[in-house]
Amino acid sequence: MTEHGKDGRQLAEFVVGQTESNLKRMKVAVVIPCYRVRDQILSVLDAIPANVDKIICVDDACPQNTGAHIKEACKDDRVEVLIHDKNQGVGGAVLTGYKAALDAQMEVVVKLDGDGQMDPAIIPRFLTFLEAGEADYCKGNRFYRPATLTGMPASRIAGNAVLSFLTKLSSGYWQVFDPTNGYTAIHASALRLLPLESIDKTFFFESDMLFRLNVIRAVVRDIPMTARYGDENSNLKIHRVVAPFIGKHLKNFGKRIVYNYYLRDFNLASFEWPLGLALFSFGMVFGITQWIGGAIRDEFASAGTVMLAALPIIVGLQMLLSAFNFDIQNVPRTPLQRLLRDENPLRSS
Repeated sequence: MTEHGKDGRQLAEFVVGQTESNLKRMKVAVVIPCYRVRDQILSVLDAIPANVDKIICVDDACPQNTGAHIKEACKDDRVEVLIHDKNQGVGGAVLTGYKAALDAQMEVVVKLDGDGQMDPAIIPRFLTFLEAGEADYCKGNRFYRPATLTGMPASRIAGNAVLSFLTKLSSGYWQVFDPTNGYTAIHASALRLLPLESIDKTFFFESDMLFRLNVIRAVVRDIPMTARYGDENSNLKIHRVVAPFIGKHLKNFGKRIVYNYYLRDFNLASFEWPLGLALFSFGMVFGITQWIGGAIRDEFASAGTVMLAALPIIVGLQMLLSAFNFDIQNVPRTPLQRLLRDENPLRSS
């Protein structure tokens, strides 16, 4: 093994060791939304590391009565079962768990699914950046290593690529991928700032979370992971959600631009967004109109007419590209937990 390889392995071992050590002094809760996972949930609970302080299972009006099954069969005293009278969607179940974790004074809340696709053994990996004060929110990414995608359906890979680009656009986190990945960990300082009642409760929950996190300027990190696919049935059908997600992403994009470039700040990009869009739109509309009119009259457009259409398109496009470049560089870099450390009553001494 090369020296570089040894150094990399030693660094990885050090980080894992530090995380496991820090986990003992943290108050960590795991939230598990439960819907049609009766057959898998007990094995998931058994695999959760002993250093986790609290496990909150939220039965989202599951037709299999998963909550009752957990109460009857699970003897782990860390487990608390909450049951919804009506189905609120995966986001609604997670938000119920988040609120319960905050009420229990937890410092970090990990969310994983109950279907067995997410390995509870890698929870310490999600806590690495949170413990070091370098992130406020960590999420799984199944696309770091192509070799780990062999068990993922091709339709899901393609769907995730489309949804990932839309999420980059709407959330402003241009460095993250795999937005529908529900394996996450969030620091309580960021969780308290989120408008929990306003977050989408459907399968758009994870994407909407990223948008809300950007609004409060939280630092987000991707964590490499491998999903485990068995005989479980996913409730998320990519082909059914792409169209509805597009509208929600565009709405969030517009809201984020207003929040970040006109309410919270005002800079060069604040001029470039509207002016670039106006110039580009004028050039396109004018050019198409003149082209159609010329075709009807069987006339060629003059050089001046062509320039009057082309120049606004070119200038407008350049301004929009400049604004997007600024937006890509405008990713939050200082974790909220550092900024709010003095206000956090649970911080370690």
